[in-house]
Amino acid sequence: MARAFLFVLDSFGVGGAPDASAYGDEGADTLGHIAEFCAAGAGDRAGLREGPLSLPNMSELGLMHIARSASGRFPAGMQVPEKVYGIYGAATEISRGKDTPSGHWEIAGTPVSFDWGYFPIEGDAFPQEFIDALCREAGVSGILGNCHASGTEIIARLGEEHVRTGKPICYTSSDSVFQVAAHEVHFGLDRLLAFCRLARGLLDPYNIGRVIARPFIGQSAATFQRTGNRRDFSVLPPEPTLLDRLIEHRRHVHAVGKIGDIFAHQGISRVIKANDNEALMDASLSAIDEAEDGDLVFTNFVDFDMIYGHRRDVPGYAAALEAFDARLPEVHKKLKPGDLVVLTADHGCDPTWRGTDHTRERVPVIAYGPGIRSRSIGVRRSYADIGESIARHLGIPTGPHGRSFL
Repeated sequence: MARAFLFVLDSFGVGGAPDASAYGDEGADTLGHIAEFCAAGAGDRAGLREGPLSLPNMSELGLMHIARSASGRFPAGMQVPEKVYGIYGAATEISRGKDTPSGHWEIAGTPVSFDWGYFPIEGDAFPQEFIDALCREAGVSGILGNCHASGTEIIARLGEEHVRTGKPICYTSSDSVFQVAAHEVHFGLDRLLAFCRLARGLLDPYNIGRVIARPFIGQSAATFQRTGNRRDFSVLPPEPTLLDRLIEHRRHVHAVGKIGDIFAHQGISRVIKANDNEALMDASLSAIDEAEDGDLVFTNFVDFDMIYGHRRDVPGYAAALEAFDARLPEVHKKLKPGDLVVLTADHGCDPTWRGTDHTRERVPVIAYGPGIRSRSIGVRRSYADIGESIARHLGIPTGPHGRSFL
C-alpha cells in the first residue's frame, strides 16, 4: 500500500526567503512573529487561547528545527522537543510572485517561470476597455470598487450600494487576481459565477492568474458576511503537474477544498468541497478512508490565509494553528504501512506585517508515515521537491524541476 496525503496550510510561512527584499517582505516570518506575539502575552483572544504558541505534534515532527533552518532561530516561547520523528526541512520558492496558484503549482512540480499580470495600485485598477466589454457582455450597467481593497472592508463599504444598484463589486490585491463580490440573493449566485466566467475569458490577454467569485449574504453593512460558495477561476498550469502525471498513470487525485479550482480542474479525479478548516479536516479524514493504493489526497486548509492572515488576526491565526495541530493524531491513526503524509504551505501571510497581502517566505516541509526514517532534509531549492518526492513514493516517473528527498 503506497498512498500520499498532501496538506497545504495556506500561508503558513517560516520566514527566511532569500529574495524577500525584492517583494518588500524582508523580515516577514509568519510562524516566528505569531510565536513572538503569543510569547509576549498578547495572544489571548476572547478566551480561545492564552500563553505561548503550542504546536506539540508539528514540533515533534520537526517544525521547530524547520524554523531555525529557514530563519536562523527557534520561534519564541515554543518548546523544542528532545526527539524529532519526521522528515523535516524548509523549501524556497523559485516561482515568480507569491500567489496561491504559483505556490501550489510549484508544490506539484511545476514552477512558474513567467511574470503574472498585475493591476495598478493607484487610480482605477482595471483597464476601461476590459470593464466596458465585461459590463456589455454581462448586461450590467457598471461596477463598483475598481480598486485594491480588503474583501471584508469593501463589502461593508459598498455592499448596500451594490444591493441598491445591482452593480457587482470588483477589486484586486497585490496578487494577480480580479475579485468580484456580489449578494447571493439580490444579485444571485449563478449570475455571479457567470459574470466571473466572462471575466476569466476577457482577462486572459492580461495574464491574470485568478478570477475569484466572493458571494455574501446579509441585509446591511453591519450584517454582511461572505459565504462558503467562493469559486476560483484559474488559468491552466504552464505544463503538466504531478496531478496530471498521476492521472496519466491511472491513479486517483482527491482534491479537497479549493485544490480543484487552483488547478483549473485539470489532473483531478474527484472534488470534495468543505468550507472551513474543521470541515476540511473532516473531509480529508474521510478521503483517507476511501483512498486506494497509488492515490493522492490533496487538501488546502484555507482559513489560515483567508480568515486570519489577510485580516491580520494574530491570535486568531495562533488559535487556528493549535486547532489544526490538535487534530493531527486523527490522521496518524488512519495511516497504513506505505502511507506518506506531507505538511507544507504555498507562501506566507505574516499577520503582523504591513498591508493585508501575502508575504514572500520559505515554507515548512514535514513528511512522515509508518516506517519512514526521521531526518533533516535541510533547505530545499524549490517547492517542486515536494511533488517529486510524492511522485517517487507513489511509483510514477519524476518530473524535470524538482529532486526527491525520499
